[in-house]
Order: sequence, then C-alpha cells, then structure tokens
Amino acid sequence: MLTPYRPEPYPDFTQPEPQAKMQEALALVQSQLGKEYPNWIGGRQVTASEKLRSTNPAKPDQLIGIFPRMDADMATQAVEAAAAAYETWSRFPYDARAKVLLKCAAIMRRRIYELSAWMVFEASKSFAEAFGDAAEAVDFADWYGREMLRLGGPQPVVPIQGEDSEMRYVPLGVGVVISPWNFPLAIMSGMSNAAIVCGNTICVKPSEQTPTIAYKYVEIMHDAGCPPDVLNFITGPGRIVGNTMVNHPKTRFIAFTGSMEVGLQINEQAAKPNPECKWIKRTILEMGGKDFVAVDETADVEEAATAIVQSAFGFQGQKCSAGSRAIIHKDVYDRVVSMAVEKASRLTMGDPATGKTLGAVIDQGAYDKIWGYIEIGKSEGKLLLGGEKPGGPGYFIPPTIFGDVSPTARIAQEEIFGPVLSCIKANDFEDIIKIANGTMFGLTGALFSKSRERLERGRNELFCGNLYLNRKCTGALVGVQPFGGFNMSGTDSKAGGPDYLLLFTQAKSISERL
Repeated sequence: MLTPYRPEPYPDFTQPEPQAKMQEALALVQSQLGKEYPNWIGGRQVTASEKLRSTNPAKPDQLIGIFPRMDADMATQAVEAAAAAYETWSRFPYDARAKVLLKCAAIMRRRIYELSAWMVFEASKSFAEAFGDAAEAVDFADWYGREMLRLGGPQPVVPIQGEDSEMRYVPLGVGVVISPWNFPLAIMSGMSNAAIVCGNTICVKPSEQTPTIAYKYVEIMHDAGCPPDVLNFITGPGRIVGNTMVNHPKTRFIAFTGSMEVGLQINEQAAKPNPECKWIKRTILEMGGKDFVAVDETADVEEAATAIVQSAFGFQGQKCSAGSRAIIHKDVYDRVVSMAVEKASRLTMGDPATGKTLGAVIDQGAYDKIWGYIEIGKSEGKLLLGGEKPGGPGYFIPPTIFGDVSPTARIAQEEIFGPVLSCIKANDFEDIIKIANGTMFGLTGALFSKSRERLERGRNELFCGNLYLNRKCTGALVGVQPFGGFNMSGTDSKAGGPDYLLLFTQAKSISERL
C-alpha cells in the first residue's frame, strides 16, 4: 500500500550534513565530467559524427558532456520508432505503467544529491536551487504515478437501467517533448512522465544547454522498467530536430516549455492541416512571464522586501515565474525598495560549486541579451544596484535593480530572463491591480497586504495562473500549487495538478446493452 503523497522535503544547506552530502555528490559528478553519450531511438543507442557540447556556465571551458548533433532524418526516425512502440505500450496495464513512475521516483530520491550536483555544474544552479529542481522531479514522478492509479480504470458515470456504461481515459499516441534548460530535470521529466504513464510513447528533445541531466533521467527510467523504445531521446538544434518532429504527421501532441516566441511557433505549426494527419494535434504549452510582487501600504515591508529579492534573483532570475516587477504603493515605496536593494547586495555571486548563491546565466546568448536590457534600463529607470560587468570567466551578471520604472517601459513589459528587477510606484490599490495585470503575460504573482478586503480582491482581480498571498511568487509545489499561466504564458496546463494527465489522454465512453 502506498503511503500518502507528500512533497519531497528540502534540506537546510547551512547545516553540516546536507553540505557534506552535496560535497560528496559534487566530487562524484566531477569525476564523470566530459563523457560522450548516445541518443536512444527505437530502443537502440545511436550517434552522429557532428557533436553538441555541454559546458559549465560558470566555467565555460569545463566540458560537462558530449552528445550527437542529430539531423532531420534522425528526428523522423525517432517519431516512426515511437509510433511502432505505441502499439504495445498503449495496451500495457495502466497500473504497471504507474509502477514505472513510482520506481523512477524512488530511484531519483536515492540519488537526489547526485542529480542536484549535475545541475550545479551544467546549469550553474546553487545547492538549494539544484536540490529544488531534483525534488520537484521526484514529486512529478510520484504524483503522476498515483494520478494514473486514480484515472486509469473505468470512470463513474450516471447509471441507467438496461445498460452498463463507463468512461475511460485512453492515450493519444506519439508525443514530442521539448524541454527547457532552466528546470532541466523537473520540467523535462515531468512532461515526459505524464505522457508515458498515460500510455503514450514519446520523443524527448532536451535543451541544447543541458542534455546531460536529461540523459541521467533516461538512464533512471530504463532502470525503473520503462521499455527503451517508449522513451526516444534525441539531441540537436530545435529548428531542425524539434521542427521536424512537431511537423511529422504521426505526431499526436507536443508538450513544450520555453519562450513565448517558440511556443507560438509550435502552436502555429501544429494547427496547420496535413493531408497525412487525421487528427488535430494537441499542444501543451508553458511559456513566458513578466511576474509581479505587489505590496500595498498595509503590508509587512520586511517580509515583502525579502520575497521581492527571492522572487527576482533565485536562479539568477532565470525562471518563467521570477518576480521581475516589484509594484509598490507610494506610501511604502522608498522603504521597501531600500530594503530590497540592501538584501540583494548581500547575495554572493560566483561558481555555485563553491557554495555561492548566485551563479552564472546559462550561456553567451543569454548573457548578451540580459546586458542589452540592462543598458535599456539605464535610460528607463534609476539604476539602484548592479549594472556593471564583473571581470573573470563565466557568464556572471550581478543582481540589478532599477527604480522609478514606468509600467509601460520595456524592462517592465518584456521578459528579460535574468537577474534584473524593475521597481514600479503605484498610487493606490486600484493602480496596483492595473499595473499587475498590464502585460501580455499571466503566469505568477504575489500580493502582500494585511487587509482581508485587499487579499480577497486580489484573489478575484489579479489575473495570473498562480497567485500567492503574503509569500514569494516562485516555488510551486507539485500537488499543492498546480502550475501554469494565462494569456501569453501558455495554455494553463497546471502541471502537478489533478487535471494534468487528462491533457495526455482522450475520453472514451463505452455502453453495453444488458
């Protein structure tokens, strides 16, 4: 019998025992850096002459892993292989599929420090951020396995005399999973596991920046009993490998997490009619955000300032849920901003393998883009912190805060995906709501207030998929805060919620006359 579901607990890395476990895991992973890995297509290992190289953002000359750079032909083969495997896997008992995920969760739980250490090196995550990513991956596997046990059998319908009726959720077919680099284990494994446990077969294309941790997931799924031909793993450029698989007529659905621009492109591609395709392709899209932490004049300013810094600068602001806008009532604006600047100035920047809390941004492209926005910010607001390039190797950007930013400024409207915070002054609570809702996105937001009336208005009037009251706007827990956003933030898929698996299935009603 399964014990009740509980999210994986987080350790306190200021304590000696978690620190020692992480140091041991870092040493283990460091001894394995630089290896070459294959792809998996149709249950067999494949490679290519051209290679992709994953490197450490904090030490760009440190090689993490080498992978094949696949082409369109190999992407086509991956979809065809998944289609062949679907004929068997779709008929595999649902409770047996659930056991694969529960086993996956158990293996990840035992190896959680090792998996975290891989992300410290490959994604430049701090100890706490890397562990949080790995813990979320455990939770997704555990939660979706249990959800399949709930949803896999016949579902109740209203009975009528003379008929035996039921409804079942059946798998869709072949899915393409395109995952991001910012949560390279949690989001990638979450989308993959949800698809697999429902009886679908998939082709996973991880981010080019973080393929190694994705490969570790594939190994774990093999150990957990997932047939290798069910989970096809292919690395290569998204514009070639990803586009080929999205457009393939045997692709039934696409699960994507990434930028708004790419998500909209996938949505458009999937919607185009294809004479060889007899279904409407389903898209499950999690895209960007321009999220807020709002503070009214009744709030606890100390707690609000702490949450602003945590929301804006956790994992260098490279989260779609990052609170990149602080919207603050004019009566407490100066106090809150001053506290936030002081708290952010105490963050330690450097190689997270040495215990620093603020690592590097993911690559040169992100580095250049973020610095471009910082230069824009210097003309759109008052620079209060950061804004100067540090010396030395690595893609490091210090926490940067701009004050007196207009709600319509570019740095207050466009997703920067880096450690840049815009502070916006609001005249009253009506203004707070207007500014908070005044972007094309609608992913996360936080409201700090001691007023019950204001909190209730926030519940009803703040338009975002995940709203937090008197806490930071990042850190959704699987099963506790189902995650997904409105508007250009995606299809509000609510990962980690009770409805998520339904996105990977279709309902079949069956009635037998007695």
